Amino acid sequence: MSILSQVAQTMQTVLTTVANHLGRKSGFIRRERKFTGEGYVQTLVFGWLANPDATLEQLCQMAATLGIQMTPQSLEERLSRQSSEFMYQVLAAGVEQLIASSPVAIPLLQRFNGVYLQDSSTIRLPDELKAIWIGCGGSDGSNTASSVKLHVRWDVLHGTLIGPMLQHGKDADLSSPLQLDTLPQGSLRLTDLGYFSLDDLEQLKDLGVYWLTRLKSQSDFYDEHGTRWDLVQFLQQHASKQVDMPILLGAKKRVPCRLLGQRVPDEVANARRRRIRHAARKKGGEPTQKTLFLAEWTLLVTTVEPERLSLTEAHVLMRTRWQIELLFKLWKTYGQVDTSRSQKPWRILTEVYAKLLGMLLQHWIFLTSCWSSASRSLMKASATVRSHACTIALAFALGSLQRLLEALETIQRCLSQGCRLNKRKQNPNTYQLLLGGDIP
Repeated sequence: MSILSQVAQTMQTVLTTVANHLGRKSGFIRRERKFTGEGYVQTLVFGWLANPDATLEQLCQMAATLGIQMTPQSLEERLSRQSSEFMYQVLAAGVEQLIASSPVAIPLLQRFNGVYLQDSSTIRLPDELKAIWIGCGGSDGSNTASSVKLHVRWDVLHGTLIGPMLQHGKDADLSSPLQLDTLPQGSLRLTDLGYFSLDDLEQLKDLGVYWLTRLKSQSDFYDEHGTRWDLVQFLQQHASKQVDMPILLGAKKRVPCRLLGQRVPDEVANARRRRIRHAARKKGGEPTQKTLFLAEWTLLVTTVEPERLSLTEAHVLMRTRWQIELLFKLWKTYGQVDTSRSQKPWRILTEVYAKLLGMLLQHWIFLTSCWSSASRSLMKASATVRSHACTIALAFALGSLQRLLEALETIQRCLSQGCRLNKRKQNPNTYQLLLGGDIP
């Protein structure tokens, strides 16, 4: 089955069959005379995909595109607690669908059986929703009593998106529902320090899954002879600009891996120290001398063999982790999954779920065309998909899989034209580095 057919059939299943079934099962749809489960889901998903700041009137216009006649008042009445529970179930059903594209044309990534980035992002919610999603609290205005955390795992080789899995905002990243999901043997996992756990790293290694992560500065490590080293002392005595050596990580676990260190330019180290001091003073303290010294280094640990991944390549590859931050930025800045025109809690929660489902559909459409190009721009591709949201909705209104395929083919052709990043001599794009450039 072609990727285009797979995306079309998956979209049709989730937005029609599944939506109708869950609408009845949840009790949200009791009479289908005016509104069906699929009509409600498609109205909200395509309405907010076309315009994330859509008014009720504009959402009703999308309903009209789908052949549904309704007033803004009747739509607002349906944006209830029941609608949020229904939309959450449809989103969960969509997340279960995993779609992979052809591998991106980057040889460094193709050395692995998948390159999985994992991270989370938080959406603040009205305090009235704390019974549904518990937030971090706080008195400085940066947190609320209610927030939801989005956990995502993204294979940047094949494009497969796992998530968003939703969790209470107060929960730590280490408790992520994705933390110990099985990964393919020979794949590579890239995470930040929020997911650093020696137990998990040891288990991944035993399962044949590679990992690459920053070194937690408090971690104990030993050389291959079993000698325990203080990190600062080791760098002062054994390294000038680079270090690449086998170590045993952890006092009890002693996980075999490689320590990879790269001394950064003075201007980078000084900028890091300024950020460190600023962050410490906001909390009423001062950074330690160890922390200030380690600002001179970028330190990684990995289980990938030297013949498969050099020190320089590892540092370039670690920069790829930033791509998942850009994915969250795409969702929040362009998809506006964390903003609403309304102040009503249940409408806001329904909107969050509908917009997240829209972002998931959008990602599937990306995989039909621009994914295999290393220089793709998801920001530009997102604008293209949004401009065709009504075309997709019309295909659903006609109830024809063939018309949906034709709509996706049109978007596919558009995505193949112009949705590219321009090469940069100063501050090269990540894809340029992955294709063989050095870290500037």
